[in-house]
This record gives sequence, structure tokens and C-alpha cells, in this order.
Amino acid sequence: MRSPSPSAVPRIGRGWYLAAVLSAVVALGMCLLGWRQTELADKIGADPVRVQGTITQLSGGSATYSAVSYQAGGQQHSAADLQLPAEARVGDSICLEHAATDAGAVRLCDQKYPQAAGIRLAQISVPVALLVCALCVLRIRRHFRSPAVRSAQAVVSTMALAAEALADGMPAITHGKRSRRRHRSPRRALR
Repeated sequence: MRSPSPSAVPRIGRGWYLAAVLSAVVALGMCLLGWRQTELADKIGADPVRVQGTITQLSGGSATYSAVSYQAGGQQHSAADLQLPAEARVGDSICLEHAATDAGAVRLCDQKYPQAAGIRLAQISVPVALLVCALCVLRIRRHFRSPAVRSAQAVVSTMALAAEALADGMPAITHGKRSRRRHRSPRRALR
């Protein structure tokens, strides 16, 4: 039985590696986003201060976010991408809560998270990204455990060892240097 040549062994595409890495990065990024939102929610919930804000901009698709300006601690602040009511208009007054220790941590009154959409995105995308990463890793492991790949790796390592052994006496590989071993010619052995 002939062993498969290294070129005949099926190769796994680079897409599997890329998908595994990208899905792991997405899962990590979304975990950080969710963690940041919960941290801000806890900070606001510990000691909330209610203020009135004014809507200065409404979201207009994916490129524009809503903006609300408010006054806290004698300074003017602005918050972006808050979950505004559907009937909100520019110039409307809206109730906000900010943390007593950090006026930049702000959310709408009676909401749990500053950006609830970020929490929902993290809750959906993290399990999906982890599932995709796990499937890619399992596919890569299964590829390297397949018998064809193992036998091809054995062939390649055997060929490498054989080439190493032959290189000792081959001037083309050893850059013109001769081997230090003395080889007996068959004619001398017969005399």
C-alpha cells in the first residue's frame, strides 16, 4: 500500500483559522461592552442624581446617534446614543439619572443600562461568536486528527530524516564540503 504524498493530503483552508480568531475577538469585544454597561449601571444605581436634559439630536440610521445635553455639577455635559422614546423630538426635555461620583455616567430615568441596545447586542452576539469559535476549533482539531493527515505527516517527517541522512554525503546540499566519513568502495572490500 502506497502512503499518500504530502501534496495529496487534503489541506484545511485558512478561513477556518481566520473565522476562529475573528469570532473570539468579537466575543471578547462584546463581553467588554456588556461589562462596561453593567459597570456604569451599577455606578449610577449606587447613588443616582436626577437632572433634566434636552434632546439636541435624534439618531438617523447607523451613522448618527442621538444626543442629549444636561447640566450636572455646574458644568454642561452631553450624552450620546441613549435609548430615547419613539415620540421624542429635538428640543424636548427628558429625565436623566447620573452617578453622584461621575457626571459622565448617565442613563434615562427608569432604565437599567445607559445603552440598553449595547447590552442586547452583547447578549446575542457573545454566545453566537463563542459557538462559531468552538465549531472552527473542533473542525481544525478534527482535520489534524484524521488518518490521512497523520500518515502524511509521518511521510513528510520520514522524508526529512532521509534527506538529512543523505545530505551528509551530497556536496550540493553541503555546499561543496565533503563528508568526514570514509566510505569503503565495494571493489576494495573484494580484494
